[in-house]
Amino acid sequence: MTSRLALLLLVLLPLAACKKDAPAAVDATQPGSAATAPAAQQASVQDAATSAAAEAAMRAAEEAAAKAPPPVAGVDYVEIPNGQPFDTTDGRIEIAEFFGYVCPFCAAVQPTIAAMKAKLPPDVHMVYVPAAFGAMWDNYAKAYYTAEAMGLVEQTHDAMFRAIHIDKTLKGERGMDTPEEIAAFYAAYGADPKQFVSSMQSFAVAAKVNRAKQYIVGAFANGDSAGTPTFIVNGKYRVKGKSTDDMFRVLNQLVVAERAKRGAAAPAAAAAPTPEAPAAAPAQQ
Repeated sequence: MTSRLALLLLVLLPLAACKKDAPAAVDATQPGSAATAPAAQQASVQDAATSAAAEAAMRAAEEAAAKAPPPVAGVDYVEIPNGQPFDTTDGRIEIAEFFGYVCPFCAAVQPTIAAMKAKLPPDVHMVYVPAAFGAMWDNYAKAYYTAEAMGLVEQTHDAMFRAIHIDKTLKGERGMDTPEEIAAFYAAYGADPKQFVSSMQSFAVAAKVNRAKQYIVGAFANGDSAGTPTFIVNGKYRVKGKSTDDMFRVLNQLVVAERAKRGAAAPAAAAAPTPEAPAAAPAQQ
């Protein structure tokens, strides 16, 4: 029950394909926009609204999941031949998210994903897999792996979405941010800008980006178009579903099924810290 609730936190925001039907970003220049309110007040309002919506969505989704039929291969999910977890070697069940910092819908769902990640039970591990679809997508995939190598992902993941989609201090898909401009963002979190740029251009980071590309290609080997965000359970199943709510029903059921194969009961979810203001707005590909 607890693990189901933790996973179903993700149903807060509707899913759309990046560049297609992505929610519109708040225009901070318009009178009456929430973005014109004092920052602290806006953060407080957003946080309260997010928490209330998450609780309501969680209750509704939990009831729906309890009554739903088992997921059907080819309809609710796609089996990945010879699929393996991307970055989980300790036996935990992996949830991998394909994402892109420049993707508006990835930004929109990130606050909910962060809340879910904080409450996952100890036998479930979530990993991020940056999509490199060319141009600015590749630079940001390199930036993710550079930040990971420097131990900066936890501090910067949500903030990067905010910088691109809310503050617009970086261009994302609105233009081509240079490695130096991206490095300047990470400098605020302690990175040396020159070292960051050098790492982005290194063989080690290129190898990680290529591995992520290959993993995404393998997950969509059936011919479906790759998009973000997309979720993979334990390397074996790419979640589809007939709707947003249904997608998270499938995600939950696949995790439960993987656990059942091990004959294990669901462990208690980790207690989540008090959430901070949502870090991002709208996104996806």
